[in-house]
Amino acid sequence: MSASAKPQISEFALDVAEGLTRGGQKKISPRYFYDELGSTLFEAITLLPEYGLTRADERLLRSHAHEIVSKTGTVSIVAELGSGSGKKTRHILNALARRHSGRLIYRPIDVSAAALAACKRELAEDCEVQPVCEDWMEGLADITRARDDRQRLLLLFLGSSIGNLERGEVIDFLRRVRSHLRAGDFFLMGADLVKDVNVMLAAYDDPSGVTAAFNLNLLGRMNRELEASFDIRSFAHEARWNCAKRRIEMHLVSSRDQTVYVGALDTTLKFNAGESIWTESSHKFTPGELGVYARKSGFQSCDLWTDEDWPFAEVLWKAVPGA
Repeated sequence: MSASAKPQISEFALDVAEGLTRGGQKKISPRYFYDELGSTLFEAITLLPEYGLTRADERLLRSHAHEIVSKTGTVSIVAELGSGSGKKTRHILNALARRHSGRLIYRPIDVSAAALAACKRELAEDCEVQPVCEDWMEGLADITRARDDRQRLLLLFLGSSIGNLERGEVIDFLRRVRSHLRAGDFFLMGADLVKDVNVMLAAYDDPSGVTAAFNLNLLGRMNRELEASFDIRSFAHEARWNCAKRRIEMHLVSSRDQTVYVGALDTTLKFNAGESIWTESSHKFTPGELGVYARKSGFQSCDLWTDEDWPFAEVLWKAVPGA
């Protein structure tokens, strides 16, 4: 590098610059929650009594795995968007392994190398694990290019990650997913359903403060990686229910007027007392709405399963020709 060359600015820094210097509501993508500490905190969230989503997802997969794979026929590759540790996926992989004698390949896609390493340790005895450390669409495109014409794919998108997208983005996202699949491939997706507001709010604002720590770690990550000077104690975690949009919003609210310097950007950010950084949306759905999404994005709905204790759905879709 020449003396006049400037250090390359990371994608994280660029997204922070865009999201925190914009007019109006400050915002950061939830993708940046998941550094090593953030991933560990999220695993802790899934164990909280108030957060029933993950347990509902796991119950449905455990109870209906054989029924799910019976509808997919012969599948030789299972891919997963945002796999995390892959614990819930074991139910599907084991059901497939018992149904088919051929070689089963599992390709988890995640931006967290730590999560993929945990996933490989968790599932290496069940199948051949080939992790893909990339963004979801890039990873899915690579998997599609690498497989031969005879290999059929089951793509998993569990845990209601679909709810993190804005409603207006959902169909476009699903169409992009469909563009990487072949007719006859299957897509299994989890989606959290609308339920009592107080139950939903408690799931994102637990009394133990684990979700607050998870949210506030985003500021800590900026301090560590972007040389920022956030006083984390001067921000508070807040969960809000937006009735019109049917979503939980997570915010980090400034308790006072303050400025924060971000060294990686050589920029000073200004926050007013009560001003927030919007860090995540968790949209909630209805079963009928999910069926509409399937039809509009190139899929045929094959089945839908719902949990009795925590309203949550698992949907199985098939990619149709011509989409």
